[in-house]
Amino acid sequence: MNDKTFLSYLKHADKPFSGWDFSFIDDTGRMKSDLLSWSYGSMALSLIQDSKSMLDMGTGGGEFLSKLGPFPSSAYATECYLPNVPVAKERLTPLGVQVVQIDDDEDLPFESGQFDLVINKHESYSAQEVRRILSKGGLFLTQQVGGHDCEEINEKLGVPLNEEFKDWNLEKALKEIEKHDFKVLKSREECPTQRFYDIGALVYYLKAIPWQAPGFEVDQYTDELYAIHKMIEEKGYFDVTQYRFMILAEAI
Repeated sequence: MNDKTFLSYLKHADKPFSGWDFSFIDDTGRMKSDLLSWSYGSMALSLIQDSKSMLDMGTGGGEFLSKLGPFPSSAYATECYLPNVPVAKERLTPLGVQVVQIDDDEDLPFESGQFDLVINKHESYSAQEVRRILSKGGLFLTQQVGGHDCEEINEKLGVPLNEEFKDWNLEKALKEIEKHDFKVLKSREECPTQRFYDIGALVYYLKAIPWQAPGFEVDQYTDELYAIHKMIEEKGYFDVTQYRFMILAEAI
């Protein structure tokens, strides 16, 4: 492969990814997404300000949560990806948030009824366990990524959708929520477009989210990536379809 532009994009995509921060390709305009009709951040901010005890599930490096303070006197965040834990602690501990490393969403190290608010952005969860740690009348806010998210990437690479998440959607999530003593207050789903303007941005993205194409390695998909690169050169971009849904539920 002697295409210098293609190879330079791939080399640039080697930049290490830490926490949950896509600014390397997002802030530079190399990847952009259409707007949703709701704002998880606005909803979470309002709920946090009204809470007395809260938990943020899957905080990443704490980048997002750190912008939503001030926090109640009892504020926790969980993270299962070990390299993110020290990043999150450094960012969140000075803000009064205790960061807890966990291994299993179905066995959280908190007391029953400990929180009046649990928030969760793009993190797996057990509806039963979330209900256990919420007090009666407590609120659960989540924004989720559906199993068919960005499936055009998989089609172009010739990689099947991840079987573990393929059937994950709003309908299934609502059934689980309502089964475990929640009253759904709000729910919505949408399919915005996500646009990549160069192949390096796509490669960087795929390295950061290994569940999209499990086992992804650039060397194994050079031909497929080059085909996408040539398409971007001709068209100007590569569009994929995201799948997002949100749920706000009350523990009853």
